[in-house]
Amino acid sequence: MVKDKKFYEILEVPPTATDHELKKAYRKLALKYHPDKNPNEGERFKLISQAYEVLSDPKKREVYDQYGEEGIKEGGGGGGMHNPMDLFDMFFGGGGGGFSQKRETKARDTVHQLSVHLEKLYNGCTKHLKVTRNIICTKCNGVGGAKDGMQKCQTCGGRGVEIFNQQIGPNMVQRIQRNCSQCNGEGEINKDPCKACKGKKRVKSEETLEVHIEKGARDGQRIIFYGKGDQQVGLEPGNVIIVLDELEHPIFKRKGHNLVMEMSILLAEALCGCTKTIETLDKRILVFHMLPGEVIKHNDRRVIAGEGMPVHKNPDQKGDLIIDFKVVFPDKIPPKNIAQLASLLPGNNEPLVPDDATHIQLIPVTENMLRSSRAGEDEYGGGPQGVRCATQ
Repeated sequence: MVKDKKFYEILEVPPTATDHELKKAYRKLALKYHPDKNPNEGERFKLISQAYEVLSDPKKREVYDQYGEEGIKEGGGGGGMHNPMDLFDMFFGGGGGGFSQKRETKARDTVHQLSVHLEKLYNGCTKHLKVTRNIICTKCNGVGGAKDGMQKCQTCGGRGVEIFNQQIGPNMVQRIQRNCSQCNGEGEINKDPCKACKGKKRVKSEETLEVHIEKGARDGQRIIFYGKGDQQVGLEPGNVIIVLDELEHPIFKRKGHNLVMEMSILLAEALCGCTKTIETLDKRILVFHMLPGEVIKHNDRRVIAGEGMPVHKNPDQKGDLIIDFKVVFPDKIPPKNIAQLASLLPGNNEPLVPDDATHIQLIPVTENMLRSSRAGEDEYGGGPQGVRCATQ
């Protein structure tokens, strides 16, 4: 049982979330609340990073599930928390310590998430994405105005950052630090500013990128446009990193190179055989036959070899398509057919019942009964509010 659900709630996932679900949740929220996009959401971004760092580590997650946040603070998970920005860079940039070093010679990379349907990942496609970036002003060549007009920013005192307090609740004040809005974090401004960039040295520029998505591309895969990110005076231009976000499909679920689907069949089809069709993600129709007497049980699995996802960079090779069968039983059987059906099915042996046995009646379980059971101490309904059988 999970003692504390706070970190799961921050990432908007259930305590049963898999590693893949945790990664997807962090990716979505970290991009949404990144300080570059939401300057006032720094604390939330920090919490998202902290929650993911704990839950993505099996040892820390085990400690957190047993002892909650206090267990992590007391050192039960091992090691301290990393800088949220470093975690973001490692997750999206693919780098570790070297990524921080790149920042000194290269402008910061820009990350965009691109939602893609499973059919597009199966067949491959081209998408167009409009991005906005900061480029060096061509009118002043990034000086910001007159060459001899630079002076210390009066707003931040040359520090490049502003520090202010923000009310976040009753008797709760948060101290926030961000780049100076006047000098954009550079610590100086031009007293004779350029009319084109208004002294900011850079101007906004829009560009449409043509994103080629290859067959078999994966959820979370990065496509990098080198040098297409922000420009900064004296630094190499940053990159634009496109992160693919696989959207859920109503029929197929992807498991590595395999595809998994559920198929409901009637009890008569499961016992007596049938013919079924499947429409693939590239619109082909597959037909298969289940022969009479080839009994399909509820939750049985069958595999169609070579009909899964194309392997990225090797699309002629594919995974498998796995079918999970769900047998649909009839609600009732007409009384006139019961004797005939019983004679055809095996295992119809009546037990010997002692004379002093207590006869009971089974009652269908309702949602109200389940709620009452969960509210009681016995999770299986054995308490006073649990599900009961009525005696005759």
